[in-house]
Amino acid sequence: MRFTVVRVGLLAVVTALATAGIYMGQQHRAFERVWLGARQSIAPLAEDSIRLADYRVVIEGHHLEGIDQVSALTFDPDRNSLFTVTNRNPELIELSLYGDVLRRIPLDGLEDPEAVEYVGPNRYVIADERRQKLVKVTLEDDTLKLDVSRLPMLDLSDGNVGNKGFEGLAYDIAGKRLFVGQERDPMRIIEVQGYAGGPFHDALSLELDDMRDRRLLMRDLSSLQFIERTGHLLALSDESRVLLELDRQGKPLGTLSLLMGQHGLKNSIPQAEGVAMGSDGAIYVVSEPNLFYVFRKPDDSVEAAALSPSETASES
Repeated sequence: MRFTVVRVGLLAVVTALATAGIYMGQQHRAFERVWLGARQSIAPLAEDSIRLADYRVVIEGHHLEGIDQVSALTFDPDRNSLFTVTNRNPELIELSLYGDVLRRIPLDGLEDPEAVEYVGPNRYVIADERRQKLVKVTLEDDTLKLDVSRLPMLDLSDGNVGNKGFEGLAYDIAGKRLFVGQERDPMRIIEVQGYAGGPFHDALSLELDDMRDRRLLMRDLSSLQFIERTGHLLALSDESRVLLELDRQGKPLGTLSLLMGQHGLKNSIPQAEGVAMGSDGAIYVVSEPNLFYVFRKPDDSVEAAALSPSETASES
């Protein structure tokens, strides 16, 4: 009798754990990503896919000195550097491609900056998550401070979303489309035409793609990156710990896992908040509160090591 009770108890525990595992897998779209990963390991799903499966980490967990609560990332091809924002004490921060802090510009007039995107020489768009507003700023080499309180802002709010608002921005320079990613409830990508490329005008329009949003194999959306060469999008998820490539129709092409043991990572990336791609194809990731990562394809890693041998080693 006692043995039977123990067996029933064990069966109940195993059943509960299996049920919880299945539920979490469904919530994080893990099963679909596993299937996608298996497919991409055999052959590329599209000729123009960047094949995220081939990327390996070359800088891991580099600490951004003196920075707290870093969020978002964008690549500036003119300066050949990266920009991020902090939301606790709002700042726009320029980083080198190896995670060195180059300069810090205080931001006045924003409550919760969560995303920044390069849209042209000296021009950026910054998203305020809680207020669901976008603002365009101009940054010169001698800019010491930015006050956006009197600048016109584009209001995209449709209700009080609290801390589940805009988390990602990406810009299509050729098509003059700004992609705005909403974190959750609902998780979606809004395409804004006629804003980033010039002043406010009558041609301003918003577009949604429900099919693409349903194909986001993740629980939340932390950051976006548009790939000019292919017209594809990279979508980053903090909770699902994955970077996903989407083609022009929003179809998933491949993934880069942020978990320990994947792509050469010695430790899982704890809270990925920003992604950017350099002109050479390198992928940069920042994680709260102040961690910096670089991923490259193996053929590119040799070149990266030659450029900065002291920085490519893991610092985690």
